Amino acid sequence: MQFQPLLEEIVAELRADLGREGQVASYIPALARVPAAQLGIALRTREGEEAHAGDSKTPFSIQSISKLFTLTLGMRELGEALWERLGREPSGNAFNSLVQLESEQGIPRNPFINAGAIAVTDRLVSRLDAKTELLKLVSSLCGEAIAFDEEVAASEAATGFRNVALANFMKSFGRIDNEVGTVLDVYFHACALRMSCLQLARAAGFLCRDGAHPCSSEQVLTERQARRINALMLTCGTYDAAGEFAFRVGLPCKSGVGGGIVAVVPDRLTLCVWSPALAPSGNSLLGMKALELFTARTGLSIF
Repeated sequence: MQFQPLLEEIVAELRADLGREGQVASYIPALARVPAAQLGIALRTREGEEAHAGDSKTPFSIQSISKLFTLTLGMRELGEALWERLGREPSGNAFNSLVQLESEQGIPRNPFINAGAIAVTDRLVSRLDAKTELLKLVSSLCGEAIAFDEEVAASEAATGFRNVALANFMKSFGRIDNEVGTVLDVYFHACALRMSCLQLARAAGFLCRDGAHPCSSEQVLTERQARRINALMLTCGTYDAAGEFAFRVGLPCKSGVGGGIVAVVPDRLTLCVWSPALAPSGNSLLGMKALELFTARTGLSIF
């Protein structure tokens, strides 16, 4: 299948809608200044073929897409022990909600909501130099040096009051081992990773290769672990719109409020779309439309 013409066609079709609907993530000051009228899409096949169109090489703040990579480190370091303080169910609430933590004794529903990612980060902080290892992982996966956007990290730290509340609430139940400030510093930096669609399509490639590194035969995760991440992406990866994504797109996806969405076609390819204007759920409006067009025109879906 020739993907390059298709991606160019999708970008051309959606370009007329750029900036007409949705809002950038204004509650993070550094993201509030990002121009909304941008759209990129890129993919990488299991065999290494690449295609990309639009603003696919423009770096952006990946935000919650980083939860894929912290979860990968967590599963690699802790194995099944990771799930002692972490669930695997959809939350049904906003990604930064405190509601369920009270009734569920500080155990987050899944690793893709903020509380869950903070819990994973805490376990990483206990075992390794988390920021260094995270940069090492994503740089290796995409074959290029990746860096944190320090301005975004500082902006999140200055305004992330709800994340501070989530972390302290879990700490009160004994679910966080390390100092809250230390854990949140790593968490905010993870969200501030700066990558392009093309880099993310490459970096997520192990998820369509049964856990194998996208550029080698090295196992990043076991086949079973990669399959589990894909399952969690499908059920929990797009906040409280996971059902809508499964209905309209039919692929495991992980989104971020920076406007990016990574999607996986198991055993075939990974792709990333980016457009900063968000729907109320925190997912990219045009990104979702682009993925829906892609699956409709290729027939590639897990269903």
